Amino acid sequence: MRTALITGANKGIGFETAKQLLREGFYVYLGSRNLDNGLQASQKLKAEGLTNVEAIQIDVTNDVSVKNARIEIGNKTGRLDVLINNAGITGGIPYTALEASPSQFFEAFDTNVFGVARVTQAFIDLLKKSDEPRIVNVSTSVGSLSLQSDSNWLGYNFAKYAVYGSSKAALNMYTVHLAYELRETRFKVNAICPGYTKTDFTGYNGGEVEVAAQRIVKYALLDKDGVTGKFISEETNPETGEIAW
Repeated sequence: MRTALITGANKGIGFETAKQLLREGFYVYLGSRNLDNGLQASQKLKAEGLTNVEAIQIDVTNDVSVKNARIEIGNKTGRLDVLINNAGITGGIPYTALEASPSQFFEAFDTNVFGVARVTQAFIDLLKKSDEPRIVNVSTSVGSLSLQSDSNWLGYNFAKYAVYGSSKAALNMYTVHLAYELRETRFKVNAICPGYTKTDFTGYNGGEVEVAAQRIVKYALLDKDGVTGKFISEETNPETGEIAW
């Protein structure tokens, strides 16, 4: 049975992604910073008959928490097939370049960038034991430098979230380097924008969570001929999905 770890999976897009991978026959480790929230989420899935799920406490900003999660999962399985780095924060308000505090930037980067690197490095050994390892870094078109500087972009005048956008742009760069370093292996590593989605992250504005999760799952299930090192936003580019960094 294929295995997957999803960080920040107790709610929103992460939760729906877990549900869809479970339906694909995966055993899912449902990562949650708060274990009680993770347990409640896993119980909801089990109540729907999706029983191959297990809540794992993991705070991506905490070295000890990530190490403990690696030990716990390593005691249960000899390999990990999919890692979905989904946990993320906005950085709060105010979010503009001139008003946001340094601590806001640090907190956003700590989760959205350092956390991804921390988790990826902790689990890379288990991923290397998979026949088809996949890493999906959940990003956003808001993190595209090309789009943010294009006055013709639909989001040009309202998607100016300096803290969040900066952290996701950095995540995109990390993805490029990670994919490069793994280019001669069986890994597929991509940055995926799930689109503007109805969750507490957006005040429940946007598209359906099921569609957002489908976009992530698609790249978690890539075959051996699938792309790697790409930045994908099907919301922005419905034809090929790929958008400019």
